[in-house]
Amino acid sequence: MLRYAVIFFVIALVAAIFGFGGIAHGAEGIARILFVGFLILAVVSLIFRGRVQA
Repeated sequence: MLRYAVIFFVIALVAAIFGFGGIAHGAEGIARILFVGFLILAVVSLIFRGRVQA
C-alpha cells in the first residue's frame, strides 16, 4: 500500500519540476487520497491485529 503512495508522490515531484499545471495538481490529489486511505487502513489493521487471535 505504501508503494502506491510513494509512486504517486514521485509523480507529483516530477510534475512539479515541469511546472505546477494540471498534471501536478492531479497527481497531488491522487497522492493525497491514497495517503489518507492507506493511513486509515493501517490504523484499522493495527487495531484489529491485537484483537484477532490465530
